[in-house]
Amino acid sequence: MKSTRVVTEDFLQRISLPESRFHSDYLAYRRGELTRQQLVERLPHLAMIGDSVSTGIYVSTPWSTIRRARRRHRGNWFLTLDPATPIQSISKRLEKLTPLVASHYGGVGAMVDAEGERLWFSRRLLGTRNFSGQINQVVHAGRFPDLTLISIGHNNVDWAWRCPPEELGNPESRLPKLSQLFKAAFESRFRKLTEFAQQQRHRSAIIVFGLVNFGSYFKGRAEVEQLRKTNPRLYPHSDKMDSYLVSFRPEYRQNVIRLMEMVNHHLRSMVAELNDGIASHVQLRYSDALATADLSRADLLHGVDGWHASAEGHNALAEAAFADLGPSLDFLGIN
Repeated sequence: MKSTRVVTEDFLQRISLPESRFHSDYLAYRRGELTRQQLVERLPHLAMIGDSVSTGIYVSTPWSTIRRARRRHRGNWFLTLDPATPIQSISKRLEKLTPLVASHYGGVGAMVDAEGERLWFSRRLLGTRNFSGQINQVVHAGRFPDLTLISIGHNNVDWAWRCPPEELGNPESRLPKLSQLFKAAFESRFRKLTEFAQQQRHRSAIIVFGLVNFGSYFKGRAEVEQLRKTNPRLYPHSDKMDSYLVSFRPEYRQNVIRLMEMVNHHLRSMVAELNDGIASHVQLRYSDALATADLSRADLLHGVDGWHASAEGHNALAEAAFADLGPSLDFLGIN
């Protein structure tokens, strides 16, 4: 499935102002020296690589969920298309600083995939691309992003999925093994992105976000479960998620938190290692903004499935992520 690409609606009006950093490009456009498309290509480009945490999805009936998944970029913490939505996304916040082009590549169920791993039929039905597929889309888009945000791997911490029965109660060896497999798969895919970034002539910043704070998130989920016991009409599709993600059942959650911490440790160390020798016009950063965001309230989870983020939840994630963009925006000269 194609990504969603949005250009700031009033960008021509904004860059026509003499104080705009793109004013000389605008004058060249007016003289016929640049096409409109060439003008758009000179604006700052943002990209999002991710899974359902960065999409505006919630689970209900199967076919409604599929339709919704294929319209997944209509409202989330990275990108919002409707100006009336209450979500103050990253793109909305950055548009106050500069006109831009924002592309969302993420999808429901996306995973960090290993070499040779095929996309499951259920993912294809949802229009999903895994980590490798999203990176391929980015590098073949024609204009490499100035700022790339990566938030993916939340489906990979479903440690109880296909777990041998004898390890469900004692996953001490399974968790480190899964975290190492994740690290190897992520790094092999991520290197392609960084190598391509170094081949570009313009500056580019890439931020790898740690996985969300599952310890906080499960407190919000527990509150949802208590509210549903009081009133069964609340969160009508919340029970479905226990069958989709086995590890998110109450008895397995603590080990999700442990695996998340291992994964985030690997992501942080990987970025630090890859920064050695990176080209001066490329900035790599690890961010724990999402890993420390507070998701412990039921109102931050969607009122239908009680699992995915509500509008308030997306705002919490947007606020956390945006607060940590400063060093990358300074590097890119966006202020």
